[in-house]
Amino acid sequence: MIRSVVQGCGSYLPERVVTNADLAKTMDTSDEWIQQRTGIKQRHIAAEGELTSHLALAASERALAHAGMKASDLDLIVLATATPDETFPATATRVQAQLGMTGGAAFDVQAVCAGFVYGLSVADSMIKNGLASTALVIGAETFSRILDWNDRGTCVLFGDGAGAVVLRAEEGKGTSADRGVLANALHSDGRQHDILYVDGGPSSTRTTGFLRMEGKEVFKHAVVNMATVVGEVLAKAGFETKDIDWLVPHQANKRIIDGTGRKLGLPPERVVVTVDRHANTSAASIPLALDTAVQDGRIKKGDLLLLEGIGGGLAWGASLVRW
Repeated sequence: MIRSVVQGCGSYLPERVVTNADLAKTMDTSDEWIQQRTGIKQRHIAAEGELTSHLALAASERALAHAGMKASDLDLIVLATATPDETFPATATRVQAQLGMTGGAAFDVQAVCAGFVYGLSVADSMIKNGLASTALVIGAETFSRILDWNDRGTCVLFGDGAGAVVLRAEEGKGTSADRGVLANALHSDGRQHDILYVDGGPSSTRTTGFLRMEGKEVFKHAVVNMATVVGEVLAKAGFETKDIDWLVPHQANKRIIDGTGRKLGLPPERVVVTVDRHANTSAASIPLALDTAVQDGRIKKGDLLLLEGIGGGLAWGASLVRW
């Protein structure tokens, strides 16, 4: 059986750090208010002229270096983003060119905060089907560009960043001990459009628009759907919750992360949390959290990881990965 095995990971955060106290200087909010409701203490904001492709490129270069590989080894790039450089072409093709990758294919996927899991699933499927042998999967966002900075209920929640992993096809035995992506599960429910969306686009308004969200509704759907999809992906691979070494969730809100962990019966020490430092970076949040835990030594070879996320659409999903 062909497995998509992770060879390396990398991440990048813009230099500018904006704390809750900084936001309190320009809007009616406070560090206490933000932390109490979200767990967020700070976020990174892209500099003027710093694009999603720039963040994605930096994370990709670090992932390739960590894997000990070159861009010429790649034959696929899948970039998950809701904030592309341009309407077209795909931002992935800009990263492809900047890396110096001249063969293979590069394209974007758009599932907002669930984007990285969607991108990982697409790359895994293409590797298993023989359409690619080595893939770069990226989550990158400049969400600060689509925030209404007069809406204190949403603008304090998000930040910018990028993360990436390199996958390579390897022969596995088809057992639960195999390294690589073991199972994926994806879902969406377009009926929930109005609780999380951006009020613009080239087909509707010809403007980029701003993010709009009904926080309480999103919270309710997130906790329930995350617990359900986790159970689904574990069942696909023949595992139980107790087998998970690390839950690496989308970093939207500390209360959502805690609620999902409790619903699964996972102790907090087995959940990777970076929302306090990064805020919600949408498609970038899972690979950013993943790289953080790999670099600080928590995640080790052979560990069983559960990646999960939910975002606008609503779209949600989970991937089970043996590191």
